[in-house]
Amino acid sequence: MSYTKPAEVIDLMIQSGTVKIKLSASDLLIRSTLSGAILGFGTTLAVTATVQSGSGILGAAIFPACFIIVVLLGLELVTGSFAILPAAYFDKKISMGAMIKNLLLVFGGNLLGALLYAFLFWISLTNMGSSNSNALVPAIIKIAEAKTTGYAQYGVAGMITVFTKGILCNWMVTLGVVLFLTSSSASGKIIAAWLPIFIFFAQGFEHAVVNMFVIPAGMMLGAKVSFGDWWIYNQLPVTLGNIAGGVIFTALALYLTYKEKVIPAKEIEITDSKTVLMEKAGYQRLEV
Repeated sequence: MSYTKPAEVIDLMIQSGTVKIKLSASDLLIRSTLSGAILGFGTTLAVTATVQSGSGILGAAIFPACFIIVVLLGLELVTGSFAILPAAYFDKKISMGAMIKNLLLVFGGNLLGALLYAFLFWISLTNMGSSNSNALVPAIIKIAEAKTTGYAQYGVAGMITVFTKGILCNWMVTLGVVLFLTSSSASGKIIAAWLPIFIFFAQGFEHAVVNMFVIPAGMMLGAKVSFGDWWIYNQLPVTLGNIAGGVIFTALALYLTYKEKVIPAKEIEITDSKTVLMEKAGYQRLEV
């Protein structure tokens, strides 16, 4: 498979950000709604695999399928945009206002899609509320409660924990988006993107869009979780953590180290018919 070097990938991130910012509101909402639902599909697939096999690592191994579907189709996932759009902003290709508007629209669409799938999944799992005998019901209830009241019982420590898990999660998720750009072949993109998504899911980190599905789904199935529990103890701190992880550890870090820098004239050496840029730390040798 062909490989794109990191210095070129940051330019692809910036280009992608400028393209995303030009999408119409209707396109953003449609694509983000589909993404929210597809991540719900991936979550229920992972839970199903875990329940049937008794192996959480197996569920984590197949969850990335939904993420790969999203990126291959060019859909909109707000957690990925937490790195792509800031990269374009750092390069002064987009404005702060346009970035915030885009993120809010995609966040809303992801939430709508996740809730839609949660409702449809509730119908399919419970025969329209007439039966809770499916083995997935207690599993999803347990997950929803662990992600909300499970943190609430620890007070401030719980809030810091869930925020930190949000950072760690989107550090990996946005690396999945970046690695997707390192290959021009479909197989290469799939393999590269699968790795960091598997890493975050296997360790139980917190993903804002996954939680837009699994917590409401648990509530529909009977989890002892209120709307306030969902947003105060999970959705808001996880979203903030996802923002920090994507902006700081992926967008900013990669931009600072890989974005082309201006080399002072004193570092340029003329030899015969060639101009050679001296190989300093962080610079590649260029010959003309």
